[in-house]
Amino acid sequence: MAENLKECRVPCKATTDELESLCRSEGVTCKELGVSKTNLTEYEVEYLCNYKRVVPVGKLKDGTTPPPQELYMVKWRGFPESRNTWEPRKNLKCVALLSQFYEDLMLELQRQRRRSVPRRLDPATASYMVQRAKLRKRLQRWECELTALNLQRGGGRISVQNHVDLVGPPRSFTYINDYKVGDGISLTEVALGCECTDCHGKPVNGCCAGASQHRFAYNEQGQVRLRPGMPIYECNKRCRCGPDCLNRVVQRGIRHSLCIFRTDNGRGWGVRAMERIRKNSFVMEYVGEIITTEEAERRGHIYDKEGATYLFDLDYVDDEYTVDAAHYGNISHFVNHSCDPNLQVYNVFIDNLDERLPRIAFFATRSIKAGEELTFDYKMQIDPMDAESTKMDSNFSVTGLPGSPKKRMRMECKCGVESCRKYLF
Repeated sequence: MAENLKECRVPCKATTDELESLCRSEGVTCKELGVSKTNLTEYEVEYLCNYKRVVPVGKLKDGTTPPPQELYMVKWRGFPESRNTWEPRKNLKCVALLSQFYEDLMLELQRQRRRSVPRRLDPATASYMVQRAKLRKRLQRWECELTALNLQRGGGRISVQNHVDLVGPPRSFTYINDYKVGDGISLTEVALGCECTDCHGKPVNGCCAGASQHRFAYNEQGQVRLRPGMPIYECNKRCRCGPDCLNRVVQRGIRHSLCIFRTDNGRGWGVRAMERIRKNSFVMEYVGEIITTEEAERRGHIYDKEGATYLFDLDYVDDEYTVDAAHYGNISHFVNHSCDPNLQVYNVFIDNLDERLPRIAFFATRSIKAGEELTFDYKMQIDPMDAESTKMDSNFSVTGLPGSPKKRMRMECKCGVESCRKYLF
């Protein structure tokens, strides 16, 4: 019986920080938690909790009153909050943490419409500072997780910022890099690949795009050169060309450094570019759980009550499947709507050529500056007069738009552009 329990694992109710604090308070070393004999009694500032200015008792030798002394309440890394201590400014070498403390404090005082730093913080403000510090820790852990997942595909850094409220990482959301296939749905992998050794310079039979009677999608810089509505056929795992092939763009994943940030106008989280993105460059995929339209209809009514929508119809030829990014998705889960977007959707086919199940890729419609928010139009329209795009439905967009059999609650648009339609749907 004991042998069968060797690989048994159960979740721990305590966090790693709590376990580390317990080890240090009890004087126990733990290799997994990084607590050793050499650092068991080391003191490192984890975050600053409070602030006050006090005037020392007595006078200096010259008879003058000593200047006020700045004291900070310190939470020590690896020790419980009961071990917090007040420390003078001269004892603290954590310049970054001090700077962050004052940034948070000034934002809170500004919210309170107070112009100067008080001699001591009131209990409510001190409590807020502790909550901000704890929130930052949670966001930093989340940021590390997202970046690690993105780096697995050679992508850029994903940072997280919240200077608006105390909302932390979504609790019921799992970050994924590829589709999660729902029950009763199967993806059929492509059986053949191209025979090209130089897909861009010397394509054989038009390479993968030509075999499907379509044009090569990218130029030498990897920018899309097809009109919206035209499908993109990339080389697949059975092609002779290598990973550096110019016809492999979307499958390489997110390449730019992006930031998930908390918006200040009630739109929840958003995504901004942390570097310049050239026009027509690939930015990200819309990834989530593939479900049937019937299941999407059921979930859609639930999401309506929550005032959010993450359902995206895969209606390139038939309206049979939907991508739901509510609980499983990538950074596109946090991209907001705009009536004047800087991202455009393209249907992409790589290892699966089933036209009912395209991959949804976002490309930049214009040059995007560093710091600019990324947006797409939830009600995208393809020119119905474009003969080459007739296979894409005119209501290719998130599920439940007018003209589709599914009806949705009207949601107010907060994009703020001059051409705003006032409603998402």
